[in-house]
Amino acid sequence: MSGEFLYFVTTVVVVLVLLIANTIKILREYERGVIFTLGRFYKVKGPGIIIVIPFVQQMVRVDLRTIVLDVPTQDVISRDNVSVKVNAVIYYKVVDPQKAIINVERFMDATSQLAQTTLRSVLGKHELDEMLSERDKLNEDIQTILDRQTDGWGVKVSNVEIKHVDLDESMIRAIARQAEAERTRRSKVILADGEQQAAKKLVEAAHELAEAPSAMQLRYLQTLSEIGGEQNSTIVFPLPLDMIKPFMVALDKNKENT
Repeated sequence: MSGEFLYFVTTVVVVLVLLIANTIKILREYERGVIFTLGRFYKVKGPGIIIVIPFVQQMVRVDLRTIVLDVPTQDVISRDNVSVKVNAVIYYKVVDPQKAIINVERFMDATSQLAQTTLRSVLGKHELDEMLSERDKLNEDIQTILDRQTDGWGVKVSNVEIKHVDLDESMIRAIARQAEAERTRRSKVILADGEQQAAKKLVEAAHELAEAPSAMQLRYLQTLSEIGGEQNSTIVFPLPLDMIKPFMVALDKNKENT
């Protein structure tokens, strides 16, 4: 009898220990427990020590920390029909444990799938140049759409970052040629603007010199002085018409008198 009694006591102790272990739960500061009583939602408890009635209540743990989701590489066709490979990273967290457990099955998988489809949908509405130069705006657009759609799941998407936009070699060479052509165009435009401004200044200078003939003579003499300072052996220069005109008039008068 003593052996049977000892076995009975041992069994009772083991059962009590298991009951206590299943009754007392400890939740960390970043955890919450969604409690169901006979299959119906009861309340959200935690953190700390909570009591769960065995066989009557069940508890589902929910982590409230920010989760970093690496979105797999997606094949995207831009609005200008360029095929690219894009991947991103998403930061989100559970803000309502009740919705995260009741309103959606496996909220982490649901958020991941939604992020992939949203990434393809949003980027497909933009051209390649926008993907490369307006990444901050695209990040904000994707984050806004995800946050709005996951609100019913008790999930808050706090940030979205596009990591890489990969192009094939032919497209990279095409972009390089386009950039080179753009630089050439800009240099020609700058050169043409300089020529235009110089022409305007020359026209203004010509008008001012025409209004003061003596200034023209001074400018002419200054030019001769600059040429002579270069130690040239032979200098050929035209005489201004104003300087030789008196001699031509005198010569004509002499011919008439003779």
